[in-house]
Amino acid sequence: MAVARFASVVFDCTDPEELSAFWAAMVGGEVAVTGDDFVAVRTSRGWFAAMRVPDHQPPTWGDADVPKQMHIDLSVDDLDEAEAEAIRLGARLVSEQPAPDRYRIFLDPAGHPFCLSIQIPDAV
Repeated sequence: MAVARFASVVFDCTDPEELSAFWAAMVGGEVAVTGDDFVAVRTSRGWFAAMRVPDHQPPTWGDADVPKQMHIDLSVDDLDEAEAEAIRLGARLVSEQPAPDRYRIFLDPAGHPFCLSIQIPDAV
């Protein structure tokens, strides 16, 4: 028996409104909860949220000074199309791409790493 059910991913940031708008557009969700320091995006599979943290320092990809502690993987059908849309929405492609034919690594507007991948099967 499971102890818990997946509910949400919460990203620390300096601008929750901007970051939640980015994630709402990336995953097709809607901003459903807003406050001064917290904004949540509802999706069909759970929640993405952004929380204001004073002096937030984004993680780095491949650098031990502020190491990434986690990242999000998103499944896509076409990497080139998904990359173009992610960049249009404000993502930045990282310079080192170990397997760009299977997945691509990005940073969201607050610097959190995420991957777009064609090799993740649908869970549902």
